[in-house]
Amino acid sequence: QVQLVESGGGLVQPGGSLRLSCAASGSIFSPNVMGWYRQAPGKQRELVARIGSRSTTYYADSVKGRFTISRDNAKNTVYLQMNSLKPEDTAVYYCNLLRGISDYWGQGTQVTVSS
Repeated sequence: QVQLVESGGGLVQPGGSLRLSCAASGSIFSPNVMGWYRQAPGKQRELVARIGSRSTTYYADSVKGRFTISRDNAKNTVYLQMNSLKPEDTAVYYCNLLRGISDYWGQGTQVTVSS
């Protein structure tokens, strides 16, 4: 089993920054892909960014140039640096770890962008 614990969410003004962290523990094996998804009220969960074991990255078009995903394999932790935040970035952000056919989720952390 794998456990994922997110932290770093909160309330920020438009144009501000936040850094999310997700620490993984348990039966973590490489290769794997870690990612961040988000779900806004009334909307489907969507992929924000993901990063492979060798740091290959993917970003949703809506966050390119503003968000940066990174990982520290020694700490089994993935980060999401979010800059130039917009009100439409408001959502619950979920950490995900994909390994083969196994899919694990964190409990989510709320990000609210509002003045």
